[in-house]
Amino acid sequence: MRRRSFLLGAGTAAVAGAAAGYWRSRIVETTPQVHYPGMQAGHALRDGASWPQPASVRRHGVAILGAGVAGLSCAWKLAREGHTDFIVVQGPEFGGNAAAGRRDGLDYPLGAHYLPLPSLASSHVREMLADFGVIQRGAGEERPYYDEAVLAHSPQERLLRDGRWEDGLLPMTGLPEADVAQHRRFLALIERLRGATGSDGRKLFCIPLALSSRDPAWRALDAITFKQWLQREGYTSPALHWYLDYCCRDDYGARYDVVSAWAGLHYFASRDGHAANAAEGAVLTWPGGLSVLAARLRDAVTRKLGHDRWLVAGAAVRVQDTPAGPLVTCLAPGPAASAYSVQTRRTVCAMPLFVAQRILPDIRAYGYDPAVHASSHAPWMVSNFVMDGYPAEAPGEPLSWDNVVYGGRALGYVVSTHQLLRVAPSPRSVFSAYHALSGRTPRAAREWLASASPEALRDEAAADLIAAYGKAFWRNARALEITVRGHAMASPLCGYLSNAGLAALREVDGPVLFAHADLSGYSVFEEAAWWGVVAAGRVLGQAPPTA
Repeated sequence: MRRRSFLLGAGTAAVAGAAAGYWRSRIVETTPQVHYPGMQAGHALRDGASWPQPASVRRHGVAILGAGVAGLSCAWKLAREGHTDFIVVQGPEFGGNAAAGRRDGLDYPLGAHYLPLPSLASSHVREMLADFGVIQRGAGEERPYYDEAVLAHSPQERLLRDGRWEDGLLPMTGLPEADVAQHRRFLALIERLRGATGSDGRKLFCIPLALSSRDPAWRALDAITFKQWLQREGYTSPALHWYLDYCCRDDYGARYDVVSAWAGLHYFASRDGHAANAAEGAVLTWPGGLSVLAARLRDAVTRKLGHDRWLVAGAAVRVQDTPAGPLVTCLAPGPAASAYSVQTRRTVCAMPLFVAQRILPDIRAYGYDPAVHASSHAPWMVSNFVMDGYPAEAPGEPLSWDNVVYGGRALGYVVSTHQLLRVAPSPRSVFSAYHALSGRTPRAAREWLASASPEALRDEAAADLIAAYGKAFWRNARALEITVRGHAMASPLCGYLSNAGLAALREVDGPVLFAHADLSGYSVFEEAAWWGVVAAGRVLGQAPPTA
């Protein structure tokens, strides 16, 4: 463990200084704290645990099960439309993949850390951001004006390649001219696809995914992998292949040799948001990542309702059909095993489908058979290193918000204090390292995560940081918190667009509704929020937009 200084009298100052220098010079690897949010409850559901009998019954028109982005978006939409008779049963973790941590006054993400500028098609996200003051004017225009404080500041991203940092993540220098030409050809294609429409008049690639073109000529790309498509189209540059594989691992948790080619192109071509006061490709971010948006959704609902009793502690473990509507059994928090029930007219399952299938009597009744239709879910580690000072950087190579190692085992690291407007760097910071364990099968990765020692997890978490700074990195790392998410995100593998089970759940409109990014087959804020808003619309009798 690293030593911490104490308040000392003036007579011991010289000794204290020598001791500080001694401990500062030592390389001591930080002992991590490891958290597994939701794992205990999830395994209990999986293993068929028995639950206590409910001690009380609550009655509400609507129960939303889960306080992740989808559940909170559903609540926000209901409250915004004047519907007040609902509750949100929080589940094991407020915010889900948009959760955050805090230590010694520093916020840091436990999941997603940024939001791309939403396109015009993502009107639901723009409406939220305007409600929260993130969009300050022009929410319905092509280039809204955003709060400057949340636009990622420069330098935004850099890549460590051949022992030196370079701007951007797609290598463009020191390569054969033929490879650079391929990179430019790929970027030009993406620019064309961003504005392209299919035979049905819809955008080829859109967020939300439900509004994308159904042109069969393009949807056929879902039958091959992104790597196969690149090879078919004559893209052979190793640097381009590395970059596109990195992007798939980063957004989908899976390698480009298993991700659908349609999804691989969608990653780039669907992102066409702009800002009046930011350069192309800008993103929105906060020290605590997307937890800020989860908190603002919560606060907006509380303001609208005039109370915070709508957010209820507990986790749903069973949904039963009754003549009066769905009856939900919930475990109450606390060391003593106790439960309560919620009688509703409508229940929104705003949780991952691998959880929903455990709490419903038979999810196959809705057209979804887990044995056939379940998506692959990627395991992740999010590791937050609390830093005293900063590791040494080479002259002329300033620390960026996002820092990636070419060919690295992980996905790089983000500097949480990058958004804090100061003339000089803050004396303390958090480096948030991301790791999708895509080198193993999801099952093998989950088994390793569950059995690995804290030290083994630490070594994996620090892989890119050690590649960047060597073991001297540990001189600045004071504490380490590792968050393990065994089923962090659905991965859009080949065939996900034609998944009949997901298509069936997307159309369900009855006493039980579904709202989660899993319905889209991959996990990003815009998709989770979309299905939350769609579920709220169905409660209110509003049909979802289709074009």
